[in-house]
Amino acid sequence: MMALFKCFWSLQSPRLLFRRAKSHLASPITSRYEAIIRGEQEVPEHFNFASDVVDKWIQLEKGGQRPQNPAFWWVNNQKEEVKWSFEELGVLSRKAANVLTGPCGLQRGDRIITVLPRIPEWWILIMACIRTGIVFIPGISQLTAKDISYRLRASKAKCIVVSEASAPAVESIVSECEFLQNKIIVSESSRDGWLNFKELLQAAPADHVCVKTKSQEPMAIYFTSGTTGTPKMVEQSHCSYAIGLTATGRRCMDLNPSAIFWNTSDTGWIKTSWSCVFAPWMHGSCVFVHHLPQFEPTVVLNTLASYPINVFCTAPTGYRMLIQHDLASYKFMSLEHCVTGGEPLNPEVYEQWKTQTGLDIHEGYGQTETVAICTNNQGMKIKPGSMGKPSPPYDVQIVDDHGNILPPGEEGDIAIRIKPKRPFCLFLKYTDNPEKTAASERGDFYVTGDRGTKDEEGYFWFVGRSDDVINSAGYRIGPFEVESALLEHPAVVESAVVSSPDPARGEVVKAFVILSPAFLSHDPEKLTKELQDHVKKVTAPYKYPRKIEFVQDLPKTAAGKIQRSILRNREWGRA
Repeated sequence: MMALFKCFWSLQSPRLLFRRAKSHLASPITSRYEAIIRGEQEVPEHFNFASDVVDKWIQLEKGGQRPQNPAFWWVNNQKEEVKWSFEELGVLSRKAANVLTGPCGLQRGDRIITVLPRIPEWWILIMACIRTGIVFIPGISQLTAKDISYRLRASKAKCIVVSEASAPAVESIVSECEFLQNKIIVSESSRDGWLNFKELLQAAPADHVCVKTKSQEPMAIYFTSGTTGTPKMVEQSHCSYAIGLTATGRRCMDLNPSAIFWNTSDTGWIKTSWSCVFAPWMHGSCVFVHHLPQFEPTVVLNTLASYPINVFCTAPTGYRMLIQHDLASYKFMSLEHCVTGGEPLNPEVYEQWKTQTGLDIHEGYGQTETVAICTNNQGMKIKPGSMGKPSPPYDVQIVDDHGNILPPGEEGDIAIRIKPKRPFCLFLKYTDNPEKTAASERGDFYVTGDRGTKDEEGYFWFVGRSDDVINSAGYRIGPFEVESALLEHPAVVESAVVSSPDPARGEVVKAFVILSPAFLSHDPEKLTKELQDHVKKVTAPYKYPRKIEFVQDLPKTAAGKIQRSILRNREWGRA
């Protein structure tokens, strides 16, 4: 299959610098959608990103109205490369669409889960789902069998696509998933009971008619962690991420048809959809991808120095790791613009990056439910530590417990106005959870669950979460999931999980554990390691508690509920 990919685009030297025509004007494709963002036009009744955006860029590409950039450029540590034009992306995604609706038997509205690393097939599958109206559900490649089982059962997905590494986990739980009809593997070799995607793609016809999806028809579902219970399903429409990120892509991310944009997020996270699919391809930019199994600072820095990447995006944790290296020894000859999001950016990290590279970091703030809420756009004064100003079409306010707007300087909940008209790029609902959907609204506002303030100049400042979700290195971790995993170990009677400050990751998972009497005499260091390894096996490894404290009791309310806020405040010195 690598040979198939390579034949589409002749490989060029990574040192060949594409000249970037800087332009802050909307492209022929995005002009209409920016008018929708500004409220000058209504959202169309029908919208499909594949036919209305990608296929339009194919026409412009053929007419010579787009620079000779690839639309997609993938590399790995073995110096292998894959490059596609928009036309080639169109061919491959139409072939994949025929795979999904042919051998897989999927229909419009069916759901499919993808658990894949950063490999080209992920992008083909996402575009194929959009072309067919199949609802895609991305998951990170670290998901365990238990995680996959829950997602399959909760979503009622009829199909799952995984790499060779995740196939054994799926096989171990497939009997639990009554709705699952097909298993697809992305592999060079066949596996009994699985459809081989690469073989099917090779044989599939390239003719496919894109379905005519409605703008508010479900396009994707993302699982997001909560403070209590299991992860929730956030349902997004066909127009939300695509049209909703139009202005952000140009003003904050500095995207245009000449841009080569590298975002380091894992394929299971929402940031990959934002920054590796919708925002860049809406603007005709090249999506650059490094396989990058793990975030290795030297690999990232060498990649920025070796390839003509104009725009770079990584989480604040990534920047914290990068500034620990001698940036002056690297020459980023093409890098012009830097972006971040997913967690607060420390002012000192911003200042060090600026000092060593001469480049600002443009921070944005948003959620799986919302697309970008606040951004630091080009030309704006950047206040280090601020997440910027509201991004259109949102009316963002700080509200109190009753939904009243608070004046500048007062702390409250960060909220988006939804009445009298709900923004089109806000999520549709929490799937199969009307109570959670209703609880997210307060008066005229959708409440994000995050606390913040607004200053006199209209800049917003993040204070913290009003719930207990832990954001470690950009990974959102629900305490309930970790507590549940710990309780499966015989040594644990009860536990409470909260965030704890960490200089490298911003915050990490800490567990307060009450031990069973039979384990009180065990060596604390050995038992800590044993519990950590246990959690890594039961749930996704990134969720394990990096800190564990053994306690005799936990603070609780009169009703017996654990008061995590008390423990969290102690950890952060706010007790």
